[in-house]
Amino acid sequence: MADLFHVQADKYAEARPTYPPELFEFIASKTPQHLLAWDVGTGNGQAAVPLSKLFENVVATDSSEQQLSFAPKLPNIRYRHLPSSTSTDDIQLHVGPRGSVDLITVAQALHWFDLPVFYDRVRFALRPHRGVFAAWCYTEPRVDEQVDVLFGRLYNELAGPFWAPERKIVDGEYRSIEFPFDPMEGMEGSTGPVEFVAEREMDLDTYFTYLRSWSAYQTARRRGFELLSDDLLADFERAWGGDRKVVKAVRYRIFLRIGKVRD
Repeated sequence: MADLFHVQADKYAEARPTYPPELFEFIASKTPQHLLAWDVGTGNGQAAVPLSKLFENVVATDSSEQQLSFAPKLPNIRYRHLPSSTSTDDIQLHVGPRGSVDLITVAQALHWFDLPVFYDRVRFALRPHRGVFAAWCYTEPRVDEQVDVLFGRLYNELAGPFWAPERKIVDGEYRSIEFPFDPMEGMEGSTGPVEFVAEREMDLDTYFTYLRSWSAYQTARRRGFELLSDDLLADFERAWGGDRKVVKAVRYRIFLRIGKVRD
């Protein structure tokens, strides 16, 4: 699926939600040490940048060089072009020695990974007994009743045949995803999901840019289908209030799974 995100890298960077500070503060509060964090599938650095404010060093990796080209350059972030299934040798070369990583994060990407292989790399990299793994997804955005009705039609009926099977894991709020980690202290024996909310201000054109950043939209276009027809765009404009420049609050629910390496 990485090819889909190569195609839409600029749109992805422009329109995706900004994760709330509370998400990263919660994760950091569960992480005993804050020396090194590894953000896997970093995309354009949406999670790496906030992590850099809470950890001394961040390594941010992605399989897409194009996505990485949109990531902000900061002194304590090292961006590396690596797949999630990268070898342990590459981890030691580009991330850190075995057992040296305090936190590994995956934002809106874990459902694409080869999980048995990836989790083997996670256990290799994380600090024994104290290393923390955190992964989260966000589900469909909410604007208001009029816009959301059209969104539901687009998401479920029109785009439905073009979503990859893995999308069902996101729709299920990461509740069913394989997660072989132990609960953190203070979480009553649970690894989540813990819910947060992201909010972003958008005008209608930015909202359309978000819709066009979908993997399903890219897949449909490759197969010769335009999901956002002129009629549907006009319907969205009417639902938006008739003025494309009006800015609305777009809200995304975030679902976090978090745990520590099993003894």
